[in-house]
Amino acid sequence: MNQIGRQSIGQQIVEILRCLFPPPFPAGLAELASPRAPRFPLSNGRALAYVSWLISATMPSVYIKTYGCQMNERDSEAVAAQLVAKGYTLAGSEATADVVLLNTCSVRDAAEQKALRKMENVAAELRRTRPGVVLGFLGCMAQSRGRELIDRLPDVDLVVGTQKFHRTAEYLDDLLAGRRDKIVEVAEEDKSEAAIREHLLYGQGAPSSKFKPQVTAFVSIMQGCNQYCTFCIVPFTRGEERSRTISDIVAECRELVTRGVKEVTLLGQIVTSYAKRELPPKEGKSPFVQLLEAVHSVEGLERIRFTSPHPKGYGDDLVEAYGRLPKLVESAHLPVQSGSDRILKLMHRGYSRERYLGLVEKLRRTCPHIGVSTDFIVGFPGETEEDFEQTLSLAREVEFDQAFIFKYSIRRDTPAAQMPGQLPQAVKEERNQRLLALVNEIAARKYQRLVGQTVEILTEGPSKKNPARLMGRTRCNKIVVFEGAERHRGQLMRLRITHAGSFTLHGDPATLNGD
Repeated sequence: MNQIGRQSIGQQIVEILRCLFPPPFPAGLAELASPRAPRFPLSNGRALAYVSWLISATMPSVYIKTYGCQMNERDSEAVAAQLVAKGYTLAGSEATADVVLLNTCSVRDAAEQKALRKMENVAAELRRTRPGVVLGFLGCMAQSRGRELIDRLPDVDLVVGTQKFHRTAEYLDDLLAGRRDKIVEVAEEDKSEAAIREHLLYGQGAPSSKFKPQVTAFVSIMQGCNQYCTFCIVPFTRGEERSRTISDIVAECRELVTRGVKEVTLLGQIVTSYAKRELPPKEGKSPFVQLLEAVHSVEGLERIRFTSPHPKGYGDDLVEAYGRLPKLVESAHLPVQSGSDRILKLMHRGYSRERYLGLVEKLRRTCPHIGVSTDFIVGFPGETEEDFEQTLSLAREVEFDQAFIFKYSIRRDTPAAQMPGQLPQAVKEERNQRLLALVNEIAARKYQRLVGQTVEILTEGPSKKNPARLMGRTRCNKIVVFEGAERHRGQLMRLRITHAGSFTLHGDPATLNGD
């Protein structure tokens, strides 16, 4: 069969229009309009969308929805920067997008199911109204499940794992131009470490004018995890630890400051493991503390946060850094997971209850007002009522400012999935509710103690719940909502707390400094 005979009617129209609308095309569209013959006939829906891009000389629009942690949010930002640099535009919702990408999480089953349901709904709606739309999964679930996602959802066109983020634009070009049909890319490529550093972790290339002004920003410092906790799939979805250089990270922070950023959050699966293979300790300081000192030197940067650390990675040098680096905020997220030594050993956490409590004591001795948050897992295989009571007692002893509680869920390829003593869902739910009630009660008391005090906040912008009001964050990572003006955005301010809600503080506009 000749080339025309195997083309759809829509694709034949595309070939004609390529002649009617010859180059030069805008950057990016020229690649899509390449005369190279597609290996796969474009569907009529895809071809008609292609026609509209050729006639209007505009690139397709992309909508990215993100599930999961801050690292996933940073990954989405990097992919968006990569696409914008190539000429794609960013859509405000899936309803108006030519390409819909879901950046997924696989840490827990609930996160995977949420993304799967979302894609099912998007496919059912958009394939009916706009058959040319491209649908894709990115990230951890894509890495974990691979082609299984297309087998389950045939409307999906693209599956890109965590090792291939930096090639997303290339894959979209191939799909939109018909050079490839379905794309599943989850394998690690040769020398991908350098490519990941350049494209994924930095996400450079897009003009800053293409993005909304920011007060705060995430900065990825590393990728991967070598910890292998028995419940966790992250080492399998993110790979081994790879760290960026201090100079690259500092350069990104400086560039962010020029965009108006006042606070950065340094991101990694376990930031306290930063560059352990690449950099030796220096003057008794770990590579991560060396990085904190370098970022601290960036002029115009007001605050530094980081997440997530591992409790066993907190050396005395990091504890002491809180007392001598003024830009390092008084906030520590210390995932404990359980208060039982027996369960901690089964989880392969690498510390004991006693050691964890000793770390909290050191931090509070150095910074009496430090905000301490944590993660808990309830219902781990073999967890007895006595084990759980030890978790409750640890929560009472530490009095966390905030705690994130998760019911254990089986993750494929992890040792815990094969452990005996898997608990019924009803037991997990009951323990979740008891622990949640306790940590909420403790947090409410701690928030109430702040009423009448004056705190420093960095104003980030409108409140999500009430856009008519502004919100800021204290150095201890507590949200404060207040009535203010647009000129307050990005400012460090001192505000008197008038009353406390559930995990939100409220400030009196009459006590604003600098009005």
